[in-house]
Amino acid sequence: MKIILRVLVTAAAFWVATRVVPGIHVEASIGSFLVVAVIFGIVNAVVRPVAKLLSLPVRIFTLGLFTFVINALMLMLTDWLAGAAMSIEGGFLTQLFRALVGSIVISVASTLIAWIIPGED
Repeated sequence: MKIILRVLVTAAAFWVATRVVPGIHVEASIGSFLVVAVIFGIVNAVVRPVAKLLSLPVRIFTLGLFTFVINALMLMLTDWLAGAAMSIEGGFLTQLFRALVGSIVISVASTLIAWIIPGED
């Protein structure tokens, strides 16, 4: 039940990000938001820990600020894996900036939504 609730919270956070950040689009259906949320969850569970471990020296040197870049890259990887369900417009640097802003919006939105929903820890 917690996994389903977490996917729903992440899907809602993606919806917020598509409304707030120009250039981030998810196909306008509930199913697409759910698929993107599941892909994002898998990427964060599998790839993100490896990326954080490999970038440890850079994260220490930047006092942890490189973590924002890692989060943006995870969002860009989700975009690539989701195919037609999600898109981040622009060239690489534009995509990176939009993904950076989008990852911050998704983090804040998912935290706020999780606070509102009872039973979510």
